[in-house]
Amino acid sequence: MLVNNTVTSIYLAQQVRELDRMTIEQEGVSGIKLMRSAAQACVDVLLEQSPSPGKVSVLCGSGNNAGDGFIIAGLLANKGIEVTVGLVGKRPPAETDASKAYEYCSDAGVEILTAEDSLQHSLFVVDALLGTGLTGPVRPGYHRVISAVNLQKCTVLSVDLPSGLCADTGNILGTCIKADMTVTFIGRKLGLLTNDGPEMVGKLNFADLSVPTAVFDAIEPSVGMLSYEQQIRKLPVRNRNGHKNHHGHVLVVGGDQGMAGAAAMAAEAAIYSGAGLVSVATHPSSVSSLVARRPEIMVKAVTTTDELKEMMSRATVIVVGPGLGIESLGIESLGMESLGSDRSWGSQLFNTVLQSELPMVIDADGLNRLSRLPERSARRDNWILTPHPGEARRLLGKNVQVDRLASVKQLQEKYGGVCLLKGVGTLIASGPDVCLCPYGNPGMSAAGMGDVLSGVIGALVAQGLDIDDATCLGAVVHSLAADNITARQGERGLLATQLLPEIRSLLNGIRG
Repeated sequence: MLVNNTVTSIYLAQQVRELDRMTIEQEGVSGIKLMRSAAQACVDVLLEQSPSPGKVSVLCGSGNNAGDGFIIAGLLANKGIEVTVGLVGKRPPAETDASKAYEYCSDAGVEILTAEDSLQHSLFVVDALLGTGLTGPVRPGYHRVISAVNLQKCTVLSVDLPSGLCADTGNILGTCIKADMTVTFIGRKLGLLTNDGPEMVGKLNFADLSVPTAVFDAIEPSVGMLSYEQQIRKLPVRNRNGHKNHHGHVLVVGGDQGMAGAAAMAAEAAIYSGAGLVSVATHPSSVSSLVARRPEIMVKAVTTTDELKEMMSRATVIVVGPGLGIESLGIESLGMESLGSDRSWGSQLFNTVLQSELPMVIDADGLNRLSRLPERSARRDNWILTPHPGEARRLLGKNVQVDRLASVKQLQEKYGGVCLLKGVGTLIASGPDVCLCPYGNPGMSAAGMGDVLSGVIGALVAQGLDIDDATCLGAVVHSLAADNITARQGERGLLATQLLPEIRSLLNGIRG
């Protein structure tokens, strides 16, 4: 349901190779023609960036990327630009497309040198060393060249993907070119958009090389890329005679001793995102600070499970986890004997929440508690889990960054519902479908961002969106709000609460 023809497609490397094969074998487009189209796209981007680039070094390996590189060099030479090729390894085998490209380059008068000699005095480097076939660590010969490029003060354009980057996972395979721009072809590769990919790619350009639509129709993409313009359409227009009860009631459960702020941010995000009513079930010590911060929010100290159940009976959706706490507390001192003296306040609330059949968003300490539950009791279809990589590691018992796509799928398969794996290139899994949120920036590496996201998603569920759409739209407006703010003020010092007015504007269709 998440991946469809209105969403930009993202592929794994093998899928792109299959698209390439089908274009050649079924559509009758020659491999050398595709190489020429790819090379021309790179030259167009290069000259747009630097109309007078100075001396250009095109670094070529031994795969198809090298063929693109040879043609790039020939095209530049034919435009009167000073260019050399730095060849790593042997020239391509005879009668291959890469060999034809090599001959075109040579006929254009381009000098073929070692990579070290070609790099000397170059102001612009084209990286055509390694392509999507790389799966293991970069070999020593390539490693030395990549290190030399990264140390050189020059502008770098990578062909298809930065050499040394895994096209599927975005992991750096020993070392990697740090490009200023990348031109990728035929299909967008997942590794360019998640994990280390965006850091190494620079500005990402895409060229479909005029591959026929029938080819794309034959291969289901692995991931769909979300966009604000598509997702905002899912939020219905409000009726003129509506009232607060028509827009849902969000219950936030959290705010243990010393952690009122987390619950406050989640609740305030829900209010700013359009929920009709927002309540907070919290620790007695947190009530006054929550009420003082936002009087529109209803706050109640919860000291018995019955009190929490009564609040849940009036709610549309529950957000549980922000500031819930993970340490055992001396609850007898709070007069909470009815919750039992051998377990913490947060554990009792969490276990009570799990008895509800309401849709819920689980974040932060709620996820940590979920990871400790027996597997048979830790799966349902109407919840949304929003872990960062550390929380996801506890949920799965492994490092999720090694393969973020596989990990988010495993999270969803194990726990059900919708799973949102935070990080660069946030991934959202619902059943077999996975989507990627392309927005966000390093300024979001700050306390409270997850609390705000959970409140936004909860509010969207309260307003009638299904859990898939609420999660996708929530992720988009949350990350895009951060991008809009950092475009004005920079990334350092971004506060989670700064996002709230921007999120409100985005949810009202005001992109800014």
